[in-house]
Amino acid sequence: MWNMADIFSKKKRSEIMSKIRSKDTKPEIIAKLILKEFEYQPKEFGRPDFINYKKKIVLFIDGCFWHCCPIHSKIPEQNKGYWIPKLERNLTRAKEVEMAYKMAGWRVVRIWEHELSKLRNRLSFQKLV
Repeated sequence: MWNMADIFSKKKRSEIMSKIRSKDTKPEIIAKLILKEFEYQPKEFGRPDFINYKKKIVLFIDGCFWHCCPIHSKIPEQNKGYWIPKLERNLTRAKEVEMAYKMAGWRVVRIWEHELSKLRNRLSFQKLV
């Protein structure tokens, strides 16, 4: 993970982070447009972003910050005592949920947030051809 200096005060950063929600995020909205054969079902176990019951496939869109993307992840300089354990818990929970689905016979697909725009562009191009 990368470290970077925060340009916001601790109070402002807290305010910004408190406004981030876990559903209907921009990546999820983009994916909804792309993945028409999947149902949007964040209420299932582990809160998958999309699910296909017929094919037993669950899809998770992992945010680069929240799931420690090897390319884009940066730990905030302020309050590392909070952020490092929080991000580690996110990774542990994701692994546990993935293992539970696989043991139940489901296929688990994970897509990084930054991969969505590439996927959208590729699908849009294929429609034109």
